[in-house]
Order: sequence, then C-alpha cells, then structure tokens
Amino acid sequence: MNASPRLLLAAVATLLCTAAEAHISVLSGPFIAGNSQELTFNIAHGCSGVDTFRIEIHLPEGVTSVRPLDSVFGKAALSKDANGAVKSVVWTKPAAEVLPGDTHLYRVGLSALLPNKPFTTLYFPTFQSCRAADGTESTVEWSATRGGHDHGGGTGPSANPAPAVFLLPERAPGWNKYTVDQHVHDMGVFKDAQIVWAGKTAYSPNPLVRSLIEREPDTQMLQEIHPGTEIWIKY
Repeated sequence: MNASPRLLLAAVATLLCTAAEAHISVLSGPFIAGNSQELTFNIAHGCSGVDTFRIEIHLPEGVTSVRPLDSVFGKAALSKDANGAVKSVVWTKPAAEVLPGDTHLYRVGLSALLPNKPFTTLYFPTFQSCRAADGTESTVEWSATRGGHDHGGGTGPSANPAPAVFLLPERAPGWNKYTVDQHVHDMGVFKDAQIVWAGKTAYSPNPLVRSLIEREPDTQMLQEIHPGTEIWIKY
C-alpha cells in the first residue's frame, strides 16, 4: 500500500450498497469459498399470474454436504447420483394448498459446503412449476448463465437467469491482500467492501467513495480484474 490509498481512506466510512435481485435469487451473503453456508432462494412471483406449487433446484459441481430446509411447500426431497451425491432438491406444495392466484412470496433454503474456488460464480439452475385453478401446469426454467448477474461475463441481460452466488475468499476486518486467478467483469460482487485497490486503480460500491477515487491524483476507476492481478480489499 502506498501513501495515496491511505490518505483517501481517511475520508471513507464503512458504507454498503444493495444489488438488484433476479426473479429467483439467492439472498444474503457474502458467500465464502470453502465454507459451509445457508442459502435462501427467493421466489418473487409465480408464472404469469399462477401460483407456484413446485421448486426444483439443481446443484452445481463441487457443492457438497447438502442439507435442505423444509418449507411452506412441505418436506424437501433429494435426488442423488449413483455415488450418493445430492444433485437436486425439490419442494412440492400439496395440491389442496395451491392458491387460486399469484399472491405470495416464497422462500426455500438449504445449507451446503461451497467449493474452495474464490472469485468464481456458482449457478443453481432452477425449475419453477405453477398450477392454474383449472389444473393447467406450466414450468419456467431459470437456467441462463450469460448476462444478467453473470459475474464471469456476458453480453446482455438473460430472460431467465439462473440463481447464482459469487464466491469470495476468506477475509478479516481491515485490509486483505489477494491474487485473483479469475477474470472478474462485475465489480458489484464487492458490494460489502469499503474499497478495492489494484495498482493505480480503485473501486468502491458507494457513490461518495467513488467520487473521492475520481478526484484522487494518478488514480483511475477499477472496472474489471484480470487473472493474476494482485488486489487489496478493505472490509
């Protein structure tokens, strides 16, 4: 760290920002690589005015020790491969409890051991099934992994983005030094950091801090991180 970042940080308070959520999103965070954490999936709405009666979440490679939570849909059912590894979790609402319209917000959850792959995105393809009052069923596949909240890149928003989490490395309060081995396109993944430094570039999720960065001599705004870059993050 040189003198310039230290002078800038003297004017920075601990500030956070919020991020937009997809139609089905994973709440809370941050998600730390190699840790066991609880993931809550937010189902914001049904299918074109019809109530949701079934949610099926597929688990990405490397997610292990899965333990689902029962919900308003009832007990969770696990689908496993030949080796006994959990591949998906399904929650199904009893037929008598399906509502006549799309009026409720739902949440389902599970705990799992996340893979030790910091600065990568995990996608959870999700199948949302709905049932109309006349018994007609429809399914929406939330499985797109390009654009939208795709932290690995992409050319535009996806119509049905898969719920995703971005894995961050272990951290401690104050300064943390990392070497990033992945290409990070979306700086919004550092939404709970005070500031991120890489050489003569810096980023902050807070508009006030960004304005200070813009006025800092010989400092540019950090817009993406290339593999092999050494960064400093203050939490």
